Amino acid sequence: MRRGRVLGALLPLLLLATGCGIRSTDVVEVGDPATVEVAPGAQQGTVLYFISSSSPGGLLPVVRQVDDPSATSSSGTGDDGRSRGKQLALLFMGPSRAERKGGLRSELPMSSDQVSVTTGQEGIRVRLASGVNQLSELARQQLICTVAYERGQGTTVTVLGTDGSIGPARCSV
Repeated sequence: MRRGRVLGALLPLLLLATGCGIRSTDVVEVGDPATVEVAPGAQQGTVLYFISSSSPGGLLPVVRQVDDPSATSSSGTGDDGRSRGKQLALLFMGPSRAERKGGLRSELPMSSDQVSVTTGQEGIRVRLASGVNQLSELARQQLICTVAYERGQGTTVTVLGTDGSIGPARCSV
C-alpha cells in the first residue's frame, strides 16, 4: 500500500520531467502585428476631432462626409495647405446638427478666419488670423489632432496666432 502511494506521488513529477513528449521550440517570427483602421472612411471624407463626454480622452474622431474628398484630404506624397485649410474650416464650423444631437461639441471659436497650413521638416505649421493662447487644452488638442491625423501620431504640429504660438505638440489621443 505504501509502495502505491510513493509511486502515485512520483508519477506527476516523472510526467513533468519528461514533458509528455513535447519538444521545446524557438520563437517563430511571422511578421508585423495586425493593424485595424479605427476611423474608416477617410477616403470618402475627412476626419475631425470633436469633444465627447463619453470618450476617455475627451476627444472623438468623426468622419465628416464631403462631396469632393480630394478637397479635404491630401495624398501621402505631398501636403496641400489649401486642402488642410478646408479641413480646418469644417472643424471651426463645429459639429453638425446630428453630431451635436449625438453629444459632440467644440471648444474652438466659430470662425471664418483665414487659415494657412504648411508642412516642413519640423512638422506641420498652422497659422490662424486670431489668438491661440486663450484656447483651452481640449480646443488645442482638437486642432492638433485634426491636422495630425493623416500624418500619424508622431507628427508635430505648431499653431501660430496673433498672440503667440502653441507647440510644437503631438496629438494626445
